[in-house]
Amino acid sequence: MGWKAAEKLIRHWKILRGDNVMIIRGKDKGETGTIKRVIRSQNRVIVEGKNLIKKHIKGGPDHEGGIFTVEAPLHASNVQVVDPVTGRPCKVGVKYLEDGTKVRVARGTGTSGSIIPRPEILKIRATPRPTTAGPKDTPMEYVWEQTYDAKTGKGMPDL
Repeated sequence: MGWKAAEKLIRHWKILRGDNVMIIRGKDKGETGTIKRVIRSQNRVIVEGKNLIKKHIKGGPDHEGGIFTVEAPLHASNVQVVDPVTGRPCKVGVKYLEDGTKVRVARGTGTSGSIIPRPEILKIRATPRPTTAGPKDTPMEYVWEQTYDAKTGKGMPDL
């Protein structure tokens, strides 16, 4: 990617994985779907079951070839988040509640101004955190070992 393309990347994404969006341009214009994947390096999103294309895949020794139907990415400017109250596409704004929590709100003409909830799928980790120490983890006895004492100067390297 050149420096010109890097200048045009979206810095503050308001569309998240799991959002309910409406396609506003293209062959699937007017249809709604859920965001399956966000490709931030290309300013594109993949909507589940929309913008389907035929992909020709050559067969190999471990997989079978053929013509497959896959979802192609859409540019982020061609989709808009659906207002949860009215069901119409809307812009997304950010607002802070009285308790200090940051929420997304529906903006624009003909919208309700209601809070757009964060998708539940974002709370689920793709790979769960390990519960046991692995071979590359530092043992706890080394973690708690005191190697420097400020009062006596023990542990200071000789420079």
